[in-house]
Amino acid sequence: MTSPPPNGPPAESRRGGPRFSVVICAFTERRWDDVHAAVASVRAQEHAPEEIVLVIDHNPALYERLKASLPDVLVVENREERGLSGGRNTGVAVAHGDVVAFLDDDAVAAPGWLRAFSAHYADPFVAGVGGMTLPMWPGSTPSAELVDAPVPSSTGTRPRWFPEEFDWTVGCTYRGLEAGPVRNLMGGNASFRREMFPVAGGFSSGIGRGVHSRPFGCEETEFCIRLRQRSPESELLLDGDAVIWHRVPPERARFSYFRERCYAEGLSKALVTRSVGTQDGLASERAHALRTLPRGVLRGLGDACRGDLAGLGRASAITVGLAWTAWGYALGRRAARRSAPAAPGGVGGVGGLGGVGGAARPSGEEPVR
Repeated sequence: MTSPPPNGPPAESRRGGPRFSVVICAFTERRWDDVHAAVASVRAQEHAPEEIVLVIDHNPALYERLKASLPDVLVVENREERGLSGGRNTGVAVAHGDVVAFLDDDAVAAPGWLRAFSAHYADPFVAGVGGMTLPMWPGSTPSAELVDAPVPSSTGTRPRWFPEEFDWTVGCTYRGLEAGPVRNLMGGNASFRREMFPVAGGFSSGIGRGVHSRPFGCEETEFCIRLRQRSPESELLLDGDAVIWHRVPPERARFSYFRERCYAEGLSKALVTRSVGTQDGLASERAHALRTLPRGVLRGLGDACRGDLAGLGRASAITVGLAWTAWGYALGRRAARRSAPAAPGGVGGVGGLGGVGGAARPSGEEPVR
């Protein structure tokens, strides 16, 4: 018989429900309204959180402003390296809840978000639960209005060429990802038992957003795979009722960003496989590329035959997106082989990709997140 994860049955099972610490990482004053809308949506949860932790990424002015503006929120400065991974690790370190949930600073959660997460943690084998992230395209409800009413009345207009199979490029749930057991959760809409972070080792600062100018990702993918490798009995689940809406700014609804994000994802996947191996690191991606994407191309061509000419654009975007992701991965793997070996349990750093990964962020320039 399989044993429960480390530390035995969770304490919250004896209290009837987990206590949540919700961690939001912020880095720029340009998202002032977004951050306040995110916090408002957490305050409005049907399952009230134990605390809201707002981590500010190496921006003292923003830290002081938000600390004054949100006196009921625990506002702290990132104590680790600049970037999303360091911010999340800082949030975990100060959290007191049984479960740590993560919400992006440019997203709002539906009122039942934490309640949906909570239902799964009665099972001691569940180490983490994620949810469905829906896009708020350009033209959606402004964040200033979401502060008073966190559920958007409008989600804007999706570009007609943009395939749902690639919604991950804007941080959202994509076609082909289904509720149930999953390999990894998407970091902007995820929760984990706090006791699992010492087991997994935290988020790697060598992967993800905030260090370089390119839109890297996959820090949560690498973390989840590492968690499962170190605690094979643990399960990660995706719940379709744990809904958040994630804002897509106009510049990310353009084909140029789409292509750049795909290329950066390939580079990021090279770092992931360097850390956790190709079998685990690419298992979901192979299935998506071999099953979901070909169906998406055929769907787009079929739509075009039925009079929706934008279907040709969607089919073409899927083809280009896959090609650029594969190209980034190939170049990343080649560059990684020339660099020093990765440290045990983590990644040596994005710098290992050298010029392929893009230059480090110049002083004063905000990272892409």
